[in-house]
Amino acid sequence: MSNELDNRIRVFRAEHRISQGDLADAIGVSRKTISTIEVGRFTPSTVIALKLARHFGVAVEDIFSLPTTE
Repeated sequence: MSNELDNRIRVFRAEHRISQGDLADAIGVSRKTISTIEVGRFTPSTVIALKLARHFGVAVEDIFSLPTTE
């Protein structure tokens, strides 16, 4: 089973016109954490994923998804 996780954080940040730093401050993590999640080098904890979803007012599944395998 793969540990990869697709995410749309960059898309949501662009739509809301906020920087990685602003998002990090809003949910209580470092800018580097946001950066590494966005590029797929770090899989967020459930708490971070839920905080991101709450911040953007969407379901976790709207931000994160498992890659399709075909």
